[in-house]
Amino acid sequence: MKIEDAVREYNIQIEIIDGKSPQTVKSYLNDLMKYCDFLKDKGIEEIDKVDTQTVEDFIYSLEDEYASNSLNRTKVTIRNFHRFLNFRYDMKDPTVNLHVAKGEKRLPVYATSAEIEALMGTFNDEEPEDLLGHTVLETIYGLGLRVSECCGLLLNQVNLDDRFVKILGKGNKERIIPIPDKTAYYMREYFTRVRPLFQKRNNRHFFINKFGRNIYPVYVENTLNEHANAAGIKKHLSPHKLRHSYATHLLEGGADLRVIQELLGHSDISTTEIYTHVANSHLKSAYNQFFPLANSAIDKKEK
Repeated sequence: MKIEDAVREYNIQIEIIDGKSPQTVKSYLNDLMKYCDFLKDKGIEEIDKVDTQTVEDFIYSLEDEYASNSLNRTKVTIRNFHRFLNFRYDMKDPTVNLHVAKGEKRLPVYATSAEIEALMGTFNDEEPEDLLGHTVLETIYGLGLRVSECCGLLLNQVNLDDRFVKILGKGNKERIIPIPDKTAYYMREYFTRVRPLFQKRNNRHFFINKFGRNIYPVYVENTLNEHANAAGIKKHLSPHKLRHSYATHLLEGGADLRVIQELLGHSDISTTEIYTHVANSHLKSAYNQFFPLANSAIDKKEK
């Protein structure tokens, strides 16, 4: 397979099927373009001609140019690319022995309750397209869905009468998520007022656009960016950060970590534990701000 064809196939996988954000896709493709240029300089045109030594030579060529974090990110990109080709086309994987250091986990960025309220307040729900976008964002935040799960939501997964959705997440792990009052209201409004207007053909997806087609992650990303800007929110929000907000607000409200793990569909509790750091950071900030002795100096009398 030609290198360009392999990259094109991988681009479809991460952008359309996996639903990665535009920023993530751009980052991956930038790393891959540099990798492809290196391979072409070595006279390699077919991706299955790449061997372990070639991958190591590429990584070595970046060591003087890249910081450790950037180098590690590039290693992950190259490894995931070759793993995809191995899985999809049974090609040999020259990155099986590539060492990727585990970096320190960064605290997830999330929106505050006030920012969520400001964001949702920018929609004109009298307009069908605005109500669609509003409901999509309410659903991601109110249910803590991955953007791919929201876009792929089918009619038979949504029960508005009993107010729950059934999600088949990563690793075919099924979970049942209750729909909160506010989210249920918007989902019902969209379903009864807007979806019949947009329905052009038999489409099993719950969310469809004005052309009667199911929505994609890029639509969600663009809608969120537009309305976050309209709300004056300075931090960069992505659909996944709405999911972070859902988990953080649950924890701050007193939800048990195991419950949050089930709602998010995490297979490992250690993935969910990152939110305890967010909650602890929020607690410390509130303590320092409101407790009178937190920042008071200790008066020392000279003896």
